[in-house]
Amino acid sequence: MVKTNGNIRPTVIRTQRGLSVSGTRITLYQIMACLKANLSSELIRDRFKLSIQQINDVLKYINQNRDEVETEYQKILEQAETNRQYWENRNRNYLMLKNILPQLPHNRWKKKFGQSYIHGKTE
Repeated sequence: MVKTNGNIRPTVIRTQRGLSVSGTRITLYQIMACLKANLSSELIRDRFKLSIQQINDVLKYINQNRDEVETEYQKILEQAETNRQYWENRNRNYLMLKNILPQLPHNRWKKKFGQSYIHGKTE
């Protein structure tokens, strides 16, 4: 809990992004990634510019709700991998062309290959 202007509010809240540090855009999943990388709480606190109270509250929350947080963290990792694969597949043709074809000015690409070919669209 963090005390601000005489009010006490929870340090960990649920937002559209999931579990987050109150008053920030920092998710517990970002902190979990740092914990999985074996970073110390001091390094995590410095990286995200958290107060000692905030990092202590976050670590306490994670420890008290380990199963829930770990489950959500795994879902986030799966979603990130799915997104990475999607964009990798979508951009594969563009990246292949970029590496194979000589570097031509953009206007010459349009004339030679057509607008839809450049932007990866098939007709």
